[in-house]
Amino acid sequence: MVTGDSSHVKQINRALILGEIIEHGSISRTDLAKVTGLNKSTLSVQAADLLAEELIIETHKEHNNPGRKPIFLSLNETAGYALGIDLDGKKMTFVLTNLQGVPVSSQMIEFETHNYHEIFRLLVEQIRHYKKRCELTPHGLIGVAIGVHGIVDNSELICYLPYHQWHNRDLKQDLKDATGLNIYVENNANLNAYAEIVFMHHQSEHLFSLSFNSGIGLGMIVHGEVLKGYNGFAGEIGHMIIIPDGKVCSCGNSGCWELYASEASLSSAVAHMKNKEKVRFQEIEHWIQVADPVVVTELEKYMNYIATGLNNIINLFNPEILILNNRLLAIYPNALPLLLSKLVSSISQPCELLLSELGEKACVMGACALVIKNFLGVSKLSLSNNRS
Repeated sequence: MVTGDSSHVKQINRALILGEIIEHGSISRTDLAKVTGLNKSTLSVQAADLLAEELIIETHKEHNNPGRKPIFLSLNETAGYALGIDLDGKKMTFVLTNLQGVPVSSQMIEFETHNYHEIFRLLVEQIRHYKKRCELTPHGLIGVAIGVHGIVDNSELICYLPYHQWHNRDLKQDLKDATGLNIYVENNANLNAYAEIVFMHHQSEHLFSLSFNSGIGLGMIVHGEVLKGYNGFAGEIGHMIIIPDGKVCSCGNSGCWELYASEASLSSAVAHMKNKEKVRFQEIEHWIQVADPVVVTELEKYMNYIATGLNNIINLFNPEILILNNRLLAIYPNALPLLLSKLVSSISQPCELLLSELGEKACVMGACALVIKNFLGVSKLSLSNNRS
């Protein structure tokens, strides 16, 4: 039997109440007592505390029955704000949301440096700006979560950031010391997966999200929790070897999946065939529209490489939903039916294969959702998909 002191029990009850209020949008005290199983006295005390903290508000709804209008409890979405940051190779994207996860502003800053201290300075400057912007709200800026395209361990230490060649950087503590805020650092693929659960697929218990950028990352949500592995390194699926003795990878191995199936690999292959140093995404989009034979040939190879990796993932993990966050697949006609036609193993069970609707915003939205979840102390978060 699990026991705890009164403060711990109070915290559990508080999280339970907040979770139900968020899930229902607005709910009466009577209905809240029914769904939580809490007695009216406990519920009354908790509601009074949350009202005093301005985390919830009371509203009246129109009704035609005689007597007093029922009072409903709702989350005070403007009580505080969450900041999500996607720290990519040459740009950092900022999104500020209210407590319902609705974006109120977004910003993108480009930079050229790889220097940790220069990038850190840019981050501090922007975080302080958002902190000042939110200071007149009851809880201000409630926290900041940063998605990085590299390896983050369970203590949130950046072990390795390939693009910038950072090793063992404690960005979390450095930013906390500089800003005085709650800071969270997470792998971008994990945040992508978390965003899909929170904003799009609330009922899924077993959702995987594949992010195709310069590399390939896998975020795995199992029973509502991010599956990180023993050290926190799980999901580096881009370094799954699909071609023994293939192309040499920066990780030290050869034939890694991301050398053949990332967006960057397709762009590189097309550029090579077109005798160009590099090609822009818009150029590839145009060539797909006009069915350029060179691009069509490269895309056929690309789809085969993607399917090879997907077959491995499905056989290994048997996910319920597999989300593909890939700009190329989003513009390639009939991409999903084509991929599904290549997933024909009689051993694995079929899963729901989908393209991400969140796209490039998945990382920052997942970051904001993580901040909100930790601030409210709820075990599960389900928010609407209203996005700017």
